[in-house]
Amino acid sequence: MNFEMNNPQEFNMQTVFRGFQYIVPIYQRNYAWKKDEIEQLLNDIADSEGNYCIGNLIVDQIDANTFTVIDGQQRLTTLFILLSYLKAAVFEKNSLRFEAREKSNKTLTALFDGSTTNDNSFYSEEILEGYTVIEDYFKTKCAKNSDFKTDFENRFPSIIIIRTQVPKKIDLNHYFEIMNTRGEQLEIHEIAKGRLLSVIADEKDRNIAATIWDACADMNSYIQMNFKKDIREKLFSGNWNDFQPNCFDDIRSFFSEESYKTAKIFSLKEIIESKQSSAGDNTVDSEEENERFESIVSFPNFLLIANEAMNFSDNDASLDDKHFLKTLSKHWNSNETALSSIFSLLKLRFLFDTYVIKREFAKDYKDDGRWTLQHLEAYSDENQKKPLHKLTYSDDKNTQAILLQSSLRITYTAPKTMHWISLALSKLFDDEKTDITKLLEKYACSKIMEADYKNSKGFAIDRIVFTYLDYVLLRDKKISMPNFYFQFRTSIEHFYPQNPIGGIKWKDEVLNDFGNLALITVSSNSKFSNLPPNAKTISYPDVILQSPKLMLMAELMNKTGSWDEAAVRQHGEEMLLILENEVNIKD
Repeated sequence: MNFEMNNPQEFNMQTVFRGFQYIVPIYQRNYAWKKDEIEQLLNDIADSEGNYCIGNLIVDQIDANTFTVIDGQQRLTTLFILLSYLKAAVFEKNSLRFEAREKSNKTLTALFDGSTTNDNSFYSEEILEGYTVIEDYFKTKCAKNSDFKTDFENRFPSIIIIRTQVPKKIDLNHYFEIMNTRGEQLEIHEIAKGRLLSVIADEKDRNIAATIWDACADMNSYIQMNFKKDIREKLFSGNWNDFQPNCFDDIRSFFSEESYKTAKIFSLKEIIESKQSSAGDNTVDSEEENERFESIVSFPNFLLIANEAMNFSDNDASLDDKHFLKTLSKHWNSNETALSSIFSLLKLRFLFDTYVIKREFAKDYKDDGRWTLQHLEAYSDENQKKPLHKLTYSDDKNTQAILLQSSLRITYTAPKTMHWISLALSKLFDDEKTDITKLLEKYACSKIMEADYKNSKGFAIDRIVFTYLDYVLLRDKKISMPNFYFQFRTSIEHFYPQNPIGGIKWKDEVLNDFGNLALITVSSNSKFSNLPPNAKTISYPDVILQSPKLMLMAELMNKTGSWDEAAVRQHGEEMLLILENEVNIKD
């Protein structure tokens, strides 16, 4: 059956809701976007130039101006929450409704009216968390640029959403079945692959390059396991843990005619039609690894990171996927540059797997995962080699490296800000003995200096100031928290609340002092609400454990008997002195 979609219509952020009602059907999942997706959308809007399309909306018309949302409801819901926060007069209260989800509808109405209460049991926690992410985003941006919100709203007429209606009287169940079995659309990195392979003159080189590219594209298993066994031992030694080639010529000599796929895949059409992996003959091992490990970046983002590592420059443009093909285009300038780039991509992927943290889902952490830093090597079991994952460094050094890298990972969550990975890979590429922990400490300290940490207050304080301080407190054993791990904390918490229940409101100068602030998760911030400090420590001890700095604040309060302005100043001065000493040492 051939589905012909109706002509798409172009709307912007001022018109997409105006005069329309969208209904999210019950079979759609509830709102699920988290900080990464929300902030990516906000940054896309803020950084856009000229007309900029933020996505498609697929709908089924059920009345004159009423539509069921088929695809795009996460983005549409985020836009509704965003416009509610900004109190934009471009939509009505009932513009977006969830079918048979009254808690979600009540939350959207309350956000539109600005009438939420402190009792979160009445509302959708996911939607409230989304609102808090947006609120924190604007507080942070506006603290540094008072015109940010106005500039942001001025972009609305140029932010485009494409709405497309499915044909009338369509069987939607059949529609989903057809759409799901047609396969994925051609992704941007596959276009890059096609362009790079198209300039490689020799067929054998082209096929080897395609094999390496596809092996690197599987980010959730160690790169060694994505090659056939004979090639694995040539590329990474008999122990699978040492990168052997020095250039593409070496790689070419490792491959026999049987070692690489013989399909002549180098055009976009052929890539679309192939859609099969060139990974090796270790299906069971690869499946187990893909379930156990999760890369902290996607393959398209890794391509940008690898590109930056080849010619390191710390600027957002180099990791910005809005100009993905243009950024990578230098790699298909010629046959020679393409082959050199393939060699570098493979080596950088090996270094990434060996020296950059992953998420591991195993044993006690099978459900939630944990940060891990391990390299892969071979061990013999009944005369058969199998993969073994071992700590990259010695115990203490490995723990320190995991703490530092995870602190950076939860600080720089947007892919275009992950320059620390590019920097580490760049130095390791030149010298694998580089101490990247010292390198990344210096990098973090440079970011703290850029953040003007001594003078910033409240929401203007960059997250790196909090996260790196927590890392230093643990590294130097200023506090004992043996089970601590960095969570995705994005919300600045006022230990003494901004609007205390039954208490005295402090002056902004003290309230927003570094000594009264810590970084916690968005959901925890909503729990803390406006409780006084002692109630927070008693009622939510698990939240206190999210931050070593917050633990020290609680300990100081217990020691002195209260959390007052003197305690805020004392703690703030002590923490800033720690940072100052750290920055001076790394300067």
